[in-house]
This record gives sequence, C-alpha cells and structure tokens, in this order.
Amino acid sequence: MIESNANNGEALKVLAQTMLLLVKIFYSLNCQDLPVFFEDHMSEFMGLLHKYLTYTNPLLESDDEDEAGPLEKIKASICESVELYAQRYEEDFPMLPKFVETVWSLLTVTNLDPKNDLLVSKAISVITTIAKLQRHRNLFLVGDTLKNMCEKIILPNMSLRTSDEELFEDDPNEFIRRDLEGSDNDTVVVLHPISEITSTMSNYISHYLQNYNANPTANWKDKDTAVYLLISIASKNASTQHGVTKTNDFINVVEFFANNVLKDLQAPFGSVHPILKVDALKYLYTFRNQMNKNDLVNCFPLLVTHLGSDNYVVYTYASICLERILFMKKERAILFNAKDIQPYVEGILTNLFKLIEQGATPEKLAENDHLMKAVMRVILISREEIVPYVSVVLNKLTNILSVISRNPSNPRFNHYVFESVGALIRFTCSANPAAIGDFESLLFTPFQGILQQDVTEFTPYVFQLLSQMLETHQESELPASYQSMLTPLLQPTLWEQQGNIPALSRLIQSYLNKGAKFIVEQNQLTPILGIFQKLIASKLNDTHGFDILNALVRNVPIATLNPYLKAVITLLLTRLQSSRTPKFTKGFVYFICSYIVVVDPQGSANSIFELFDSIQPGLFFEIVKSFVVPETQTIHGLVERKVAAVAMIRLLTQSTAMLKDPYFSQWTIVLDVIIQILQSPQEVAGDENEELYAIDLEETGYQASFSRLATSKQMTYDPASHIQDPKAYLSQCLATVCQANPNRISTAIQQGLPKDSMSALSSYLQSAGVGTLM
Repeated sequence: MIESNANNGEALKVLAQTMLLLVKIFYSLNCQDLPVFFEDHMSEFMGLLHKYLTYTNPLLESDDEDEAGPLEKIKASICESVELYAQRYEEDFPMLPKFVETVWSLLTVTNLDPKNDLLVSKAISVITTIAKLQRHRNLFLVGDTLKNMCEKIILPNMSLRTSDEELFEDDPNEFIRRDLEGSDNDTVVVLHPISEITSTMSNYISHYLQNYNANPTANWKDKDTAVYLLISIASKNASTQHGVTKTNDFINVVEFFANNVLKDLQAPFGSVHPILKVDALKYLYTFRNQMNKNDLVNCFPLLVTHLGSDNYVVYTYASICLERILFMKKERAILFNAKDIQPYVEGILTNLFKLIEQGATPEKLAENDHLMKAVMRVILISREEIVPYVSVVLNKLTNILSVISRNPSNPRFNHYVFESVGALIRFTCSANPAAIGDFESLLFTPFQGILQQDVTEFTPYVFQLLSQMLETHQESELPASYQSMLTPLLQPTLWEQQGNIPALSRLIQSYLNKGAKFIVEQNQLTPILGIFQKLIASKLNDTHGFDILNALVRNVPIATLNPYLKAVITLLLTRLQSSRTPKFTKGFVYFICSYIVVVDPQGSANSIFELFDSIQPGLFFEIVKSFVVPETQTIHGLVERKVAAVAMIRLLTQSTAMLKDPYFSQWTIVLDVIIQILQSPQEVAGDENEELYAIDLEETGYQASFSRLATSKQMTYDPASHIQDPKAYLSQCLATVCQANPNRISTAIQQGLPKDSMSALSSYLQSAGVGTLM
C-alpha cells in the first residue's frame, strides 16, 4: 500500500503511522523471547525491516529541521529491533552483517539536523552493541574503519551545533533535560582493544585542546567537543543518580579535571563562554565518584559562586552538581556531614532562594525543581546545624508555598518544598521541642488556605505535616490549636479523595495518640468508627482502616470501646469471609496480636477469647487454627514482629482457655510459631534518618494522588515496649505456666515440638537462666 501510494501524501501519512506501529509491535512481541513464528519467518520480517531502513520518499521526510518525520521515526524504531536481535538472538540472526553495513551507511549520510537526533542515537546504539560482540568486533578494526568512524560519525555528532546554542539561549530547561539524559555519551563506540580506541580518540582530544588554547575566544567550541569526547570515552558505567561508577583504565579523569576543567570553574564570569562553564560543572557532576572528598569540598566555594551566575543553565547545573555531590555515599554511609558544608550553608541557601524567587508567577517560581531539590538536600545534610537559619528558611518556604498553592504546576518542585519543611520540623524540634510553636504559627495560615481552597495536590502533604507537628508535641493532652480542626477532618467529603486517605488516616492516629480523652468527650468516637468501617470495606484502603482500629485499641479505654467491639469484629469477619486478601488477613491477625498485648496487659489474656466467642461459641478456636497459626509469621517490621511474638506468648502462657480443649491441641503449634518468629532473621534498627538521604523522585517515582514525605515519617508506637527481650520473656512465661501445670506442659513440648525448635527453646531457657522445663 505504501508503494502504490508513493505519490499520495495524505494516504502516506496514515500508512506510515501504521507501519511505525507495526514495527513497534514487532519489537514488543520479540523483546522477551524469540517466538518460533518469527524465527521461522525471519527472512521475511528482516527483509521488510531492511527495506524501510533504506527507503526514501520526500513526502515522508520531515521538512522541519527540528521535528522528526514519519520516516525518521520508522527507521529509528527499526534500529531498536536490530539492536534487540543483536543483543538477544545474535546466533539466530544471519543477516546481522548486512544490517551493520546498512546502519553504518545510514549514519554517514544522515545530516546533523535535530530532526535526526533520535535516528542517529538509535543507529549509533546498534553499532555500539554490535561492536561489543566478539564475532563482529573485527568489522570495526579493519583498515581505516576506526578513523572513518571517528571522523564521519563520532566527531560530527559530538560537536556543538547551532541548534544546540539556540536551545541553550532560548529554552534552557530543554537544553538541560536533553543534556542530563546523556544521549551524547552513546556516540562513542566502545571497542576492544580499548587501548586502541582510547589512543585514537585521545589524539582528537589533544587536537581540539590545542586549537582552543591557540585562540580561546574564537575556538571555544573545540574545548566543548574535547570535554564531551573525554567524558564519553572515560565513562563505562554511569547513571543520572549515581554518576560514573567505572571509568576507562587508560584515562586519568582526575588529572584531566585538574589540567583542563578546573580552570574554567575558577575563571571569572565573562572570561569564558557560559557553555564551557556548564561543561566544567557537567564534568564534575559526572566524575564526582572519582574525586576524593577533599577535592570535592574544595569545589564547594566554586559551586556557591556559580549559583550566583545570571545564566540559567550555569546556575541550574551548579545546583544539580551540588545536590548530587551531597547525595554521595561511600560504603553505604553518607560522604558529607553538617560540618563539611557548614561554612557554605548560608551562601548556598541565599543564592538558591534568590534564584527561585525570581519567578514572577506561580508557574515560573516552580519551574526549576533542581533548585528546590538542592535546598532540600542542604537542609537534610545540615540536620541540627540548620537551626541558626531555620527562621529565615522557613519564612522563605512558607512564602513560596503561598505562591505556588495558587496554581500548582510542577509536582517535583512542590514535593521538594514540603520535604524541606518536614526536614526543618524534624531536625529543629529534635534539638528544641519548644520550637514547634513557631512552626505552627508560620504554617497554619498557608495550610488553612490550602485546605479551604481545596488544593487537591497539596492537601495530602498538609495532613502529613500536621501529623508530624502534632506528634512532636511533648504534652500528653491534645493541644488547643488542634482541637477545632478535628470535626472538619472527619467530614466524609475529605475521605472521598483517594489521595487524602493515607495522610488523613495517619492524622487521625496522631489525634488518638495525643487526644483520645478529648475525642471521647466530644463524642467523636462514632464518626471515627464510621471512617474505619468505610476503609475496612475497601481492598485498597483496608490497611489504613486497621491502622485506625489499632490506634483506637491502643489509646481508648477498653470499657469505652466495648459497646462497639462486637460490631467491629462482625465487620472484620464478614470481610474475611466475603473478600479476603493476603493483605487483609495479615492486618486482621496483627489486630488480634495488638489487642492481646494492649488489653489487660497484666491479666489472664482471656479477653480476646471472650470477645470472639460472644459472637459465636468456639469461634476464636477456628480463628487461631485457620488464621493466627498460619499467618502470624508473615507479619513484617521490627516492632510488628515483636508485638506478634509477645502476643502469642501471652496467648499461650497467660490464658486459661489455651490450656483447655479444644485449644490445647494447638498449644505446641503456637509455641513453634513463636519460636519461628524469634528465630527468623531479625531486622536491625539503623539510623532513623538514613532514609532521608535517599530522597530521590528519579528513583522512587512521583505518585500523582499521594506521595509520602520521607522527612515526615510516622512515629512507630510499640505497645510491647515494656518487654525488651521476647526470648527471655518466653522463657520466664513458660517457666511460670510449667510450674502450674508441670506434667501436661512438659509432655506436650516433648511430644509436639519439632527438634529444631526444641533446640532453640533450650538456648533461650539457658540464656534467661531458667534452666529446664522438664
């Protein structure tokens, strides 16, 4: 149809789009494995792909120098399939040499117009992939092939084009985006022996540097090419988040930095072209892992200076470089601490906020998320050392928040603003708990505006920060400033927005932890239970329902809750029977464990039996056998597993019901479950602030409806905090129950406990000084 409509432009547009989709479908169907059908018909498919890799028709080629046309897109997509076959199915791909020749030829005749960028990038990727294959490597090392590759393909594609300069000036954000994607780094074909390609490219680099040094003003583009060539051949493994992790052994990137790059960072503004400034920052950003800590610290003043540049790309790259350096880790530990950056904090933050505040509209102010990300990172690294600047910084952040809430436009920028506020609360109030009042006086007004105007993008953030501030209060009563907010928070309309639910659920838990007495006095228990009922019925939100239920049990007197508990259990059982999921079952079992630990902690541990059996006699026995025994071991989390173990110990040793039939048939089974929990690899509590340093939306992703703030981490409550060592607790409780029922318990353990668990139990008893139960 394409051939028969070769002169019909309108028809060709539709047919070309169809062909592009077909090529993409071909790739998709082959990307996991080589299907038999495609293997049997490879010559037909590859013949068709080769035809359109060489096809020409002016009606399908773009007239716009900047925008790829249908034919350029088809050829780029075909290159993706060729690369896939070269990588995955080389032995079954006899036409590979033919495609190498064709792609090579395509690269030598394709001009440097921006419309061809995608095609050139994909074609070079094909050549790079094939050059790494041992069987085909010699194709690139014959005669003048390497020289031709450098001169006809690599160097033209590495040189700065007029369109790149225009982009630098006219659309700096797009220039930065393209540059960070690093497509230029794929333009050097990595060949072996690596020494030969390095030697060849080094000669070109030296040539370009000599040209530049002969006339820096006229030949500044030659240095740009030299730096990018060096970056390309020196980088072996790299990512935007972590920089280059492995370099070419034949290139000393630190020495090149000292001899050729550092001088551009040190040069006054105006003495070198801004693009060379960007090149120097890009080089430091790329090879930060290869620099030692002292060298990087020495670059901090230079980065602060470049944050004062009036060039958008220069100051943005300075902020990116600074943020990524502060993000660095060595041997899983953060490389830089508060003392390292303390001399520069004021200068960094002053310059960053000045740049952000240049935006005259909400959209322009939030345009550059790299700047706000750098603000956040400086606060995170400074930790408690940020206190001297906290008043100024918080004022800046609240002003920014007030502006961007009028028209939220950049989710990344917005997220980093709220993370920055959360970090200030976290670190300032840990050093001075009384400072929470200052935060509330500044933040309540913009937060109130966001809630009243129903800024849906921001309300989940506001709820998280309100929770954080409420949890930070030292007093045991609910602060007066939060009392008036409770009723509006329980309105059903707020809970209808899915993005609000995780944050609102946490906020209600914070209210229960601080103000359960106030909630009961204000008759707000029923609305909260209504919210629980709604959440628990949803497969998406049942976890949040269990969180609220556990907070109720933990904070509200059991006598006050008793009138509602039978209905609550009936609700849970109905859901368990009608639409059970593994997540719900785990939440249900953990609720039972939490209830056992919290209710009547020094009593007989019979309350849970009475609660379930009041609905149906013998019901709890079925629950123990069908859910508690098989599911308790699936509970995860340091505190959660401890609570589960303590609950099962109490169930086993402090309940009179467990010593009677039919429960006693499960006695050693429950004991084995307890030992399995205690024997499983225990999670180690690390630095509570460690997760803060890894905040990176490029890695974690941004969720439009709800993004959790790492700096506003929810406090973990341990209802079994009075028990430090569950193994010793088990030993002591077993000793007590054995004394009361000597023969029955010891016989059950001897006959019913597996050998491995028996051995583990013996070690617990010995460590606790209990001796033997027999």
